Amino acid sequence: MSKLRVAVDVGGTFTDVFVFDEISKKIYVEKTSSTPANPEIGVIEGLEKANIPCEEIMVFSHGTTAGTNALIERKLPNTALITTKGFRDAIEIRRGTKLDLWDAYKDVAEPYIKRRDRFEVTERTDYSGHILVGVNEQEVKELAHKLKRRGVEAIAICFLNAYINGENERITRNILKAYLPDVFITISSDILPEIFEHERMSTTMINAVLGPKISNYIKTLENKLEAKGYKGEILVMHSGGGVMTSENVQRYAGRLASSGIAAGAIASKYIANLCGFKNAIGLDMGGTSTDISLVYDGKLKMTKDWYIEYGYPIGFPSIEILTIGAGGGSLAWIDAGGSLRNGPESAGSDPGPASYDKGGTQPTNTDANLILGRLSPSLLDGQMQLKKEHALQSLQPICETFGYTHFEAADAILKVANANMSDALRLISVRKGYDPRDFVLVAFGGAGGLHSAYLAKELHIPHVIIPAYPGVAAAFGCLLVDYRHDLTQTYVADIKDVDKDDLNKAFAKLEEKAIKLLEKEKVSPQNMQLIRYLEMRYAGQWRSLAIIVNRPIVSLNSALDKFHQEHERAFAFSNPDQKVEIYGLRVEAIGTVPKPELAREKPSGSLQAALKGYREVYFAEKDGLVRTPIYNRPCLPVDSLIHGPAIVEQLDSTVIIPPEFTATVDEYKNIIIHVNIGGADDGSNAKQFIRSSNI
Repeated sequence: MSKLRVAVDVGGTFTDVFVFDEISKKIYVEKTSSTPANPEIGVIEGLEKANIPCEEIMVFSHGTTAGTNALIERKLPNTALITTKGFRDAIEIRRGTKLDLWDAYKDVAEPYIKRRDRFEVTERTDYSGHILVGVNEQEVKELAHKLKRRGVEAIAICFLNAYINGENERITRNILKAYLPDVFITISSDILPEIFEHERMSTTMINAVLGPKISNYIKTLENKLEAKGYKGEILVMHSGGGVMTSENVQRYAGRLASSGIAAGAIASKYIANLCGFKNAIGLDMGGTSTDISLVYDGKLKMTKDWYIEYGYPIGFPSIEILTIGAGGGSLAWIDAGGSLRNGPESAGSDPGPASYDKGGTQPTNTDANLILGRLSPSLLDGQMQLKKEHALQSLQPICETFGYTHFEAADAILKVANANMSDALRLISVRKGYDPRDFVLVAFGGAGGLHSAYLAKELHIPHVIIPAYPGVAAAFGCLLVDYRHDLTQTYVADIKDVDKDDLNKAFAKLEEKAIKLLEKEKVSPQNMQLIRYLEMRYAGQWRSLAIIVNRPIVSLNSALDKFHQEHERAFAFSNPDQKVEIYGLRVEAIGTVPKPELAREKPSGSLQAALKGYREVYFAEKDGLVRTPIYNRPCLPVDSLIHGPAIVEQLDSTVIIPPEFTATVDEYKNIIIHVNIGGADDGSNAKQFIRSSNI
């Protein structure tokens, strides 16, 4: 009988497997090395390593970095772009901005489709959607023959003003499909019918270049799982915080450009809610990067302003996630001015940190933590052995440059890394109008527990939650998501003059499409949820804010009030007398699926029984080495109180509780660190926190 819910998250360094037994409520986790060239191999190896009988899997959910890596590495299929005559170079002109305004020599990356592969056709639709010039079928047929000779594997079609009327795009697609039946074709009016030529063209281009690669990968994985006995659908995590079936993946491949990192944000929201918090900052620190997300009032913050490479925006709604190059494998280096830096370059999984003994020679955060004694030389329950002598050798140039001891050099490396992450935490909170003191920090990933307490202290965040399985929290997040689709449409009107009947009809058309997508995924009507959003802005503004409205819309007064309030919070400014206009419509279509119910545990055993031993650990705040207790996390009893300094070890992560900090364990086996902001804590605050916040 099918009883297992399985989630697999493919990261840049490790592939994480999270298994929940629906009957026994037990959890099993496993990690294996990722195989970037063929990600499905790492997935299958992870399942085999975890001894998962595929015939017993009832749900298989999957987060992947395949799309992200393909864009970064430019390992893309031969793709063509077809656009309106005169607009061939719109994708290269972009917005004329740069990521670094002060670097005049650093250019934006080249488009994913080269100029020689961008073609123009005769057609024109005006601003109102009226077709002025129809498609010249003979011209398109000749272009089809040319593309066939070139061996094109994918085509992106993006015409001027197609967002208001996509008829010319559809005609062109149908002609090309007749001559090129095996070629992946995507049109802008189908996937993103929104104004702004560059954003729409960029999204269509990315959807096209990822289509064949992602579709082939998911199909290959499906075949391998089916051969092992799994008969269900593969649910693939997408940027909006939901899942899609393989059929919809083919249509919206661009949404998988941030598949894996979205799962971590979902997990942080769930874990914070489990501990009674509606406001949380998620910190997912892995081997290569750190992903930061924010939950406010129980909702993840969303954005439509995101990209993998600057200059090429992806217009699909996405969980707002800030990614920086700070991970366990981030390299420490000295710049031309003689300053110590950390990241964004990473040692990755091959050769990895110097202590991996696989050829790496530059110091990393992992090497620094090992030298300070915070990280054990034996990881993954003894499956991986670290060589401390190689870590010491890698730090020698930094020691010689600054006159540091090895301990001082390692501590300096981690302080620079923490400073980088603190800046990123400020960007997603303070800069957005949120006070970090009103949030809890949910830290996970293989390296999150090593740095989180110091980050929380820097930003005056009062509590840190380390989930029970931090190293595979992103994989766990894949089991917490529902089917989700976001359908959008440009709709510009003064909010006071808009025809509410016309607005309801426009929303109804989007909802009709949304329901069809959910029906394809076999979601029953009672499990469908449709949420309407109005994109609103002050007249003359470019950016807008999304405000939830009722179904059906009877009055817009409450939406207008919410807009002014949200504008005040986000930008410290609002003007109720200013003209407000509707800029666009969005329907969030959710198909709810059953979620795993985690078992609650009762206090049993003793903290002493979880003690593995002691280790000399360097803490700069104590001016040297401190004899520090090492605890085995699976043996920590519920309600146990831990006084820092202490280290908690488990298969997939290590947690540091610094001196004068305290921590306790809740009934879900989460570790909650009470942050020492003003002075030492005797543990009473931490205990009170646990007993009052659990739900």
